[in-house]
Formats: sequence, structure tokens, C-alpha cells
Amino acid sequence: MLMVKTILVCCLFFISLFTLSHASSWNWFWWNEKDANFNPSNTVNDVPKSPIILVPGDGGSQLEAQVDKPEVVHYICQQKTSEYFTLWLNLADLVPYVIDCWVDNMRLLYDPETRKTHNPPGVSIRVPGFGNTSTVEYVDPSQVSLAGYFNVLVAEMVKIGYQRGINIRGAPYDFRKSPLELDDFYKNFKSLVEETYTINGGRKVMIVCHSLGCPTMLYFLNRQKFYWKNKYVKSFVTLAGAWGGAVKALKAYASGDNFGVITITALTIRKEERTFPSLAYLLPSDKFWAPHQTLLSTGRKNYTVADYQQFFNDINYPIGYEMWKDTKELTQSMDSPEVTVHCLHGVGLKTMSSLRYSYENFPNHDPLAESSDGDGTVNLASLRGCLRMQQQQLKPVHYTTFKGVDHMAIMSDPNVIQYLKRISIYNPNEEQSSWWETIWGGLNQFYDKIRHP
Repeated sequence: MLMVKTILVCCLFFISLFTLSHASSWNWFWWNEKDANFNPSNTVNDVPKSPIILVPGDGGSQLEAQVDKPEVVHYICQQKTSEYFTLWLNLADLVPYVIDCWVDNMRLLYDPETRKTHNPPGVSIRVPGFGNTSTVEYVDPSQVSLAGYFNVLVAEMVKIGYQRGINIRGAPYDFRKSPLELDDFYKNFKSLVEETYTINGGRKVMIVCHSLGCPTMLYFLNRQKFYWKNKYVKSFVTLAGAWGGAVKALKAYASGDNFGVITITALTIRKEERTFPSLAYLLPSDKFWAPHQTLLSTGRKNYTVADYQQFFNDINYPIGYEMWKDTKELTQSMDSPEVTVHCLHGVGLKTMSSLRYSYENFPNHDPLAESSDGDGTVNLASLRGCLRMQQQQLKPVHYTTFKGVDHMAIMSDPNVIQYLKRISIYNPNEEQSSWWETIWGGLNQFYDKIRHP
């Protein structure tokens, strides 16, 4: 009887291998006729393309709001609107007095019981353009050049045959939130990957992320089954990934960050920045900075990654410490995504590495900043975090740096775009699963079928 059961289990296992939901899982075993016209000698314009999904970073998605508020901070602020309006980004909102209305709408409220955030009373916020590229090409719908994001990259890919909404798509999300509050986004993103794969003839998808979008996507990939990733994901392309956070996030908590907009003060922006769990997620991680390394000094007190509780108490924002506790172990250990990785970032630029405040005015003034290597925003140690994946997975982790290319310019740098064009060429030979990938994926799927018949 035991032998019969063993035979049945083995039969079910091999049946599951042959029904991994697409014949391309066994392309190493036979040739797929639809790929017979592939010719590696063709130019990048002529060859088939792998579909791309773009995932923006902090501030890289448009946000829209509708309000019906019990009260407003100024008489000039709208208390009720009949339709949704652009909240992020409308450059006209970033002027004195009007910006107070904007801050009051953008901020989040943290619930220490549920450990979740929500919008202020009477404010509804949505993320437009999911699946398209329009709202990640420009963060201001007016498409002024100052608000360009993925616009140059998309335009360059269109030149070689990509089509917006078909094989180059966008996945905007509420960048104020940490991965813990993005369940709906992740559900929709998974469906977007599957849909994009299907409408492009079963070609695996390249996930191209920037900055905060990279650890946000690592969190997603870490929670997907191997057989799903092996079927749908060609590669994980990370542009300036903020893997271990950045000292700049510490400054935003202490005295704010006005993003270089000279018409507004950093302290005004600080009111809403502090409320974002994603900012806590981007604080320097104790897995990347040593516990004795001073990140902020007031002359009387030095703060390291081991002093966050004291830091948040001293700036009179203890909720920030709670949000940091929620987010400090999400992806900072750099667990393998189990897909091919292309890690690209700039180097050779002065990047904020430590902050010096005066004790008397801390934290309500701009600090003196010391600098070290990085991309102008994210510190080098954090950018290099992707290298930790090399020891954790069999799939390759390709690592390339670009001297003098800053955190935002990486999305429009000609050498970076040329790199993306090269790896976006669809090669059916590369998409064939190896024997170990097929067997391991089959075991994963077989186990799932047993657990969830």
C-alpha cells in the first residue's frame, strides 16, 4: 500500500511539472516555434522586446485628492471639492500660504493600535494612471520639464519600438506608505505582471525600479513563489536603489527637506514629511551603518543607528520611532529576490553622510553636512546593498556603476538607457528555464497544490 501511495505522489509531481501553466517552462526541453524568427545579429530596433514595468521611487507617482473637510488651516484652502484634483505634484501649490493647505492634505495620521496610517478627516487620496506610463513620466500633469521623471527613459524606449501601455507600463503607488500598507498595490502589481506577460505573447517582464521603488519591489518579490517569479519575471533592474536608507532621510525628520525649492522652507515641508512611514523605511539601517558611526551631532549629543528612540524623543516626534520599529526589518537583510538582478547606480558625488546642528536651535535650523561618496542622495554603502544578494542566489546579480551620475539623472543618462536597451532585447534562449529551475519550481508548485488543493 505504501508503495502505491509513493507511486501516486510521484505521478502527481511529474504531472504538475508538465502543467506549470505554460509550455515555456520546459523550453530547454523543446523549441518553441513562435520564437524561431529570433536573430541575435539584428539591431536593437529590429529585435523583439521584453516588456517593462516601471516602478517609481519617493515622490515619483502622481496623487489626486478630493476633500470634504470639517475645517481648514487657512481661509484660502478648499474645504470641499466635487471632483478629484492634483495633489502631487502641482507646482502652483508650493508657494507661501498655499503650501499650508497642501501640507494639511498630504500628511498622514498614525494609529499606534493598528500601526497603520490614514489620511486626515475629510481627505480622500487616490493614485491615478496604474498600468500606464503617463503618471510616472511626469509627476505634474502639466508635464513641465521640472516635473519630468521617467519621461526621457520612456521616450527613448519608444524610439526603438516600445509602445506605452502595451510593453512599457507604469506601476505608480502611494509613496507615503511603507510596504506594510501596500497590500492592494501589490495585489494589483502581481496582476499587472501577469497581464503584461500575456498580452506580450508570454514574454517575461522586466521590473525596472528607482530609489524607494527598489526595496519596495524587493519586499514584493520576497513574498512570491519561486515558480511564479520563474515564469513571469525576466529581471529586476534597480536604478539607484536605496537598500539601506540614506542620511538624507534623517535630515528630513530633523529639519525637513525642501527638495531644493527655494520658495518654501524645509520646516514647512517637515510637517508632512515626518508623517510618512516610507521616510522611516528610508532611515539609515543598522545593517548598513555601524553602531558607533555618528550620523547626527548637536555638540552635546551624538546620534547613531542605535539611538533612534532618543533621537525621536529629542525632536519631539516619538511616533517616528514607532514607524521606524514597524519598518526596520522589512527588506534591510537583503534576502534574495530569486530573479536575475541588474543593479545600476551613480558614484563619485558628494553625498550627505553626517549632520551637525547647534544644540541651542536643534532641530529647527539647517545643519552643516559632511559628505562622502554616493549618488548625491543615497550613500554608497546603501547603494551597494544589492551586492549582498550575490551570495544568496544562483541567478546572476549584475553590478554596474556610473561615475558622476546623480540620483535623479540616472533615469535619463544616455549610458544607463543604452544598458537598458541592450538587456531589453528578447532572447528566447535566455528565457528557457534551466533544469534546476524547472524542478525547483515544480516542487514549489506541487507543495502548494498539496497545501491548498
